[in-house]
Amino acid sequence: MIPSDPASGASDDYARPLPRITPAELLRTFGEMSLYGFGGVMPWARRMLVDRRRWLDDREFAELLAIGQILPGPNICNMAVIVGYRACGARGALAAAVGLLGAPFVIVLMLGALYHRFGALPAVQGALHGMMAVAAGLVLMTGIKLAQSQPRTLRGLIFGLLSLTAVGIVRLPLGWAMLVLIPSALWVEWRARR
Repeated sequence: MIPSDPASGASDDYARPLPRITPAELLRTFGEMSLYGFGGVMPWARRMLVDRRRWLDDREFAELLAIGQILPGPNICNMAVIVGYRACGARGALAAAVGLLGAPFVIVLMLGALYHRFGALPAVQGALHGMMAVAAGLVLMTGIKLAQSQPRTLRGLIFGLLSLTAVGIVRLPLGWAMLVLIPSALWVEWRARR
């Protein structure tokens, strides 16, 4: 989903132009997303960008997520910058990144101070355990929704199971698993399309 340059006449078959979005809308949308998704923004990102705003479709969201995962840094930050840039250039990328990171930065500083003071209390520990379960459920549902939007092929199933086995069961570091599985999947897909 690398943006095409309209001035050069280049076009991407799959990178449709975004609707007219202002930097203020990007700042507000990504700010809202970051506040809703405290502890896990990706499920809210999909809901906001695909379901509510309709700035992306499921395929575009999955492609941006894939790009965000191979770039250095947090996936959601990479996605915010790409969406913002596609919408209105560098100003859009900056607005989306500030919207995504601004409020959580302040909140984390305040919560850190409160946790330092009250973190040992049993009620605080219980609340943290409950929030972990909610975050895990949100991530699982996002994974299921993304999987439903992808083409169902035997190759996809095999590489999905290999990924799950490598990271979830064998407990290989994600970077090493990606280093092997991504080129392998690309090669297999290339061979299948020839």
